[in-house]
Amino acid sequence: MSDRRYTVEEANALLPTLEPLLEALRDAQRAMAERQDAVLTSATGNGGGAAGKEFLEASQTAGRAMAEIVGHGIVVRDPEAGLIDFPAERDGEEIFLCWRLGENAVAWWHPTDSGFSGRQPL
Repeated sequence: MSDRRYTVEEANALLPTLEPLLEALRDAQRAMAERQDAVLTSATGNGGGAAGKEFLEASQTAGRAMAEIVGHGIVVRDPEAGLIDFPAERDGEEIFLCWRLGENAVAWWHPTDSGFSGRQPL
């Protein structure tokens, strides 16, 4: 886990920065999945073509978005759902503040040894 610990207020303040990054990550991963078969098919030939170029561009976009998110010390749990965890502390224990795309604010938390199913309201 990152050394960085977020308060609920700090996590919420970062959401306008994170939301477009998570959308870009999700969209790039979808684009890669859509082009995967075409890329594998073209690999038996010369490996070129539009699908390979588009796959590479999507891969680079996903990598940049992921690097920026992780650079904040945030854990990406599910790129498709835009599910992330902010390292935090509650009553002296390490926890995660939990948020996903579509939610208005960080309003959930869970222990570090449980995941989404262990979410509890703040």
